[in-house]
Amino acid sequence: MGLLNFPEYKFNIKDDNGGKKIFDRLRKKFVALQPEELVRQNMVEWLITEKGYPESKMGNEVVVNINGMPKRCDGIVYDNDFKPVMIIEYKAPTVMLTQSVFDQILTYNTKLGVDYILVSNGLQHICCRIADGKATFLEDVPMYQDIA
Repeated sequence: MGLLNFPEYKFNIKDDNGGKKIFDRLRKKFVALQPEELVRQNMVEWLITEKGYPESKMGNEVVVNINGMPKRCDGIVYDNDFKPVMIIEYKAPTVMLTQSVFDQILTYNTKLGVDYILVSNGLQHICCRIADGKATFLEDVPMYQDIA
């Protein structure tokens, strides 16, 4: 599926009726191996191994009710009190990280009120700190200890 902007990780991948599935360590199950899913699994692994994010404080495909409608947030990181502190939006490598991608994640933030948003297509990772209604773009994704 092409090279992504992550170190090389080993994943549990299996064939399933002509398709491939990858094990999601956060959801504890195999899911269809699509380009966006490969980005998700690489980012999760990178956050855990390189940035100190505890697996127990992360969730994938978390349902958030916005205006009475259930929406699935690609990823959420929680602090030590299990309060959401970061929303993550994953896109396939072929998807450009445009304003509409940020609009989508900011919609989730109207409900969650996190301090950080992270968007990645596997090639480019953009992290922002949200304070006083303004987004400040960060040079790097912060370590977990700095956001929790």
